[in-house]
Amino acid sequence: MHVSDWDAVLDAVLPTARDYLASLPDRRVYPDTSPDEIRAVVDRPLPETGAPAEQVVGDLARDLSPFVAAHGSGRYFGFVIGGLHPAAYGAELLVATWDQNAGLYAPTPGAAVVEEVATRWLVELLGLPADCSVGLVTGGQMANFTALAAARDQVLREVGWDVEADGLPGAPRIHVVVKEGRHVTIGRSLRYLGLGERNVVEVACDDQDRYLLDELRATLARLEGPTIVCAEAGNVNTGAFDRFTVLADLADDHRGRSNPTWVHVDGAVGLLAAASPAHAHLTEGLARLDSWSTDGHKLLNVAYDCGVTICRHPAAHRAAMSVRASYLVQGDGEVREAMDWNPEFSRRARGMGVYATLRSLGRSGVAAMVERTCELARRFAAELAGSGRAEVVNDVVFNQVLVRWLPPADHDPDAYNDAVIAAVQREGVAYVTGTTWRGRRLMRISVSNWATDRHDVDRTVASMLRAAIAVAEPAATAASEPTTAG
Repeated sequence: MHVSDWDAVLDAVLPTARDYLASLPDRRVYPDTSPDEIRAVVDRPLPETGAPAEQVVGDLARDLSPFVAAHGSGRYFGFVIGGLHPAAYGAELLVATWDQNAGLYAPTPGAAVVEEVATRWLVELLGLPADCSVGLVTGGQMANFTALAAARDQVLREVGWDVEADGLPGAPRIHVVVKEGRHVTIGRSLRYLGLGERNVVEVACDDQDRYLLDELRATLARLEGPTIVCAEAGNVNTGAFDRFTVLADLADDHRGRSNPTWVHVDGAVGLLAAASPAHAHLTEGLARLDSWSTDGHKLLNVAYDCGVTICRHPAAHRAAMSVRASYLVQGDGEVREAMDWNPEFSRRARGMGVYATLRSLGRSGVAAMVERTCELARRFAAELAGSGRAEVVNDVVFNQVLVRWLPPADHDPDAYNDAVIAAVQREGVAYVTGTTWRGRRLMRISVSNWATDRHDVDRTVASMLRAAIAVAEPAATAASEPTTAG
């Protein structure tokens, strides 16, 4: 075996890792840079001859560090990006070191059994039926795709059509019921599955992007045949949860009229609410539905990439995903084969981080983490609304806050909101992103990091207020700033 100098590589990388992690409480959250500036450092001709591994990674650590966004910072509130729990980080070091191909038990028995345990823990933590199947995928997109593949195949199977064998040409139509405020990954999944983004039945939402239940009831009453309903646990803008008990009742009634029916819940943002006693009311009735998805790399704070599909119909889940081949070594049910539950062959052992994080936090630690992030979201809302310079436009029921900055009379409201967001990003104390919701440009704050504390929120609010004042009164702000000698 050719032996590399692993110690030299570790010596080149570890100081940068330690420096980055130590800098998180105080470092600039987002780099002030441009694509050309980054290209100037890393873009070069493909070398004719190589360089020692430790030199390459050392150069990469030195050159790229200034351009890394601090996702692990307690003041990163952009998109819906979680941090990295220390247990998950340690597990990732092991995953990278061992480099296991976790598609099957045979190549990596240890990782396979750890993932088996981790998936069982997840189902238990969320209060879902114990016999649910679980697939660990790359993220919310593939989690939705996997669940909707099982849904598509099952509702067609119930009317005598084998989509796994015969495909979709000639198949009975599936009614896919979605709401106006759905996440874009639902539509993209439907494209992947051959069902089409336009071939949906759209139902109106209330002012928090929850299904209007009377509208949904009327929609289902006029549909006949195979039906999939897509719901949400944690809307990506408002954080709102659909009313799952009513959804379950409506689905049962629809089935009772001889319509095969499957309800899928996109829980990328908020499925973990089911692990928190303080938020259990948001997920009442959840366990009566058919499939669920979430992102471990959001609120669970494991590393990218980790999405989760959970299905209460393991046979349908397995039929949609599993594959057999003569050259593969596959068990007969004694062990969990990851390939049976997700669309990948080769894959990293992403369940290792889930196992480590759940073991480190325990049930009570997960609940406390969820409750802390939600409490901090409410703190954001209270401080910003109380400032007189902003209004909070959503009901802050979970960890998402939608903010409308109130412009001076002579400012365009949408342009003003975008300018405030840009000013916050430039200052670098915190990072937030914007969204267009109900035709208005808004600031979206997502509190998803285990490390965020009240100090982080207060520093961020102060930065936001400075930005709002600077954009509203640029001349006065510039005049009040002290000059610095060159």
